[in-house]
Amino acid sequence: MSTILPSASGMTVKTGQTDREKLHTVAKQFEAVFLRQMLSAARKTSFGGDGGAGDISGGQAMETFRQLQDEHFADATAEGGTIGLAKMLEAQMARFVPETPSESAQATADGESGGKSGGTSGDK
Repeated sequence: MSTILPSASGMTVKTGQTDREKLHTVAKQFEAVFLRQMLSAARKTSFGGDGGAGDISGGQAMETFRQLQDEHFADATAEGGTIGLAKMLEAQMARFVPETPSESAQATADGESGGKSGGTSGDK
């Protein structure tokens, strides 16, 4: 079966990130996992290999290589934003995550749920 390896270095959630930054990272991670599953399913299709000399299906080593290749491809594709699934997910989920931590604190203090105030916070 498929083993999910650690994501690319640019796709790790770091401490101290804002919720929006975490959302961005997790959306990319989701896209990478989704692409891995798609590639895995595509690899399961039969191309009529008969196991003869011309069959390049290989053995366990080739299967492991292809799995690692697919995982790397999925991570690189998600990191580059080629497919765009992460961008769409992030755009949809961003409605539920405040842009900055101070926004959520102010909304809680004002008793609002997601409304934006017209003034500035005075932080410089």
